[in-house]
Amino acid sequence: MEKENKNIPLVKTKTFINPENEKRSVTAPDGSIIEIDPIKDYFCQDRPKEYKVRSGAVEKFLNWARAESLWVLGFGTGCGSIEIPPLVTPRFDMYRYGVQMRPTPRQSNVFIISGYLSVKTLKRAIRSYEQMPSPKYIIALGSCTINGGMYWDSYNTINRLDHYMPVDVYIAGCMPRPEALLAGFAKLKELIKAGKAEKANEYVRNLDWYKANQKKIIKDWNMPDYNW
Repeated sequence: MEKENKNIPLVKTKTFINPENEKRSVTAPDGSIIEIDPIKDYFCQDRPKEYKVRSGAVEKFLNWARAESLWVLGFGTGCGSIEIPPLVTPRFDMYRYGVQMRPTPRQSNVFIISGYLSVKTLKRAIRSYEQMPSPKYIIALGSCTINGGMYWDSYNTINRLDHYMPVDVYIAGCMPRPEALLAGFAKLKELIKAGKAEKANEYVRNLDWYKANQKKIIKDWNMPDYNW
């Protein structure tokens, strides 16, 4: 048992768990004591697994269905998000391509990183991506996601998205017009139908490398490694 030195006060070791997520006991209406562990209640404790490809014609059919039903997470991460609303208007009509917006990660299979990502936003983007069901895909929109763009030397934005999250399709420009986004969707469809949109599995295989990169730049990492 550790003894307290009057000259050197004990210092509590900091963990990634926020105070509201620490283990605690609560009293139920019937007077019984219930142990609550929010981390285990909210997050998966096991490492993620790769999506298993099915055999032959079955996987080809599934890839066709996935390509024709792209559900996009409505998360505007940067200035490029201003180019997304026009896609739902009659002029561009992304619904004719089987593309529609969804409100939550659990309902989505496409994540558009729309331009620059600040360090704070990166942490939220990682959490959202990991909550999406597999197979899932990332479209990186604009030059900021490729090399940092005009923010390449900024202290609070990242330069290369692919060091922190897996990218299936890049759309170059600053900012790309809605037509370029439609072309990006067409390229993603092509990759999915060919069975080559496997970046989600690559993320799982190289999870330790991605997590190490994420924690180098996110100094206040206060969530579990797995958010699946």
